[in-house]
Amino acid sequence: MIAIIDYEMGNLRSVENALSRLGAEWKLTSDPEEIRSASRVLLPGVGNDAEAMERLRERGLCEVIRNLRHPVLGICVGMQVMCRHSEEGDVDCLGIFDAHIRRFPEEEGLKVPHVGWNRINNLESKLLKDIGRGSYVYYVHSYYANLCPDTIATTRYGTTLFSAALKYENFYGTQFHPEKSGDIGEQILANFLKL
Repeated sequence: MIAIIDYEMGNLRSVENALSRLGAEWKLTSDPEEIRSASRVLLPGVGNDAEAMERLRERGLCEVIRNLRHPVLGICVGMQVMCRHSEEGDVDCLGIFDAHIRRFPEEEGLKVPHVGWNRINNLESKLLKDIGRGSYVYYVHSYYANLCPDTIATTRYGTTLFSAALKYENFYGTQFHPEKSGDIGEQILANFLKL
């Protein structure tokens, strides 16, 4: 069973639909015991990092997430709150990934938030198995994770090269939305289910 962490941050329906298309069994939950006993955990999210951290703290989930030993995938804000610190709300996050969340700089001709399809350049990772370099994935974000030792894929937006995906031990994160990234995203979620 896959636990989708419910902390009231964003549209979960797309994630649920993507998992259902893959034939996966999932449960939306904020119960620490259900999260600990799941075979895999998804931490999706849309919105504000500071608010997301507050909601995780209110539910007593910060230490639960940090101590998980089975595969965990953070998506968008879910990945960002797994990093060290975010400029969005100047908040300390879970500290799993050795990355800091920054706002895209003001650049002429560059729209923020970054919305739409962009290429990823991936390194060797089981999460990105069979995903070709330069594949397109879907983004909606104003903040990004800097490059760090945990970076397993990158994307460039304007002059900024940022972490498109991260990995540390059993923890994975994608800044893009695999659940909205068509066949490529479905392959990434299928890879996650096989970890």
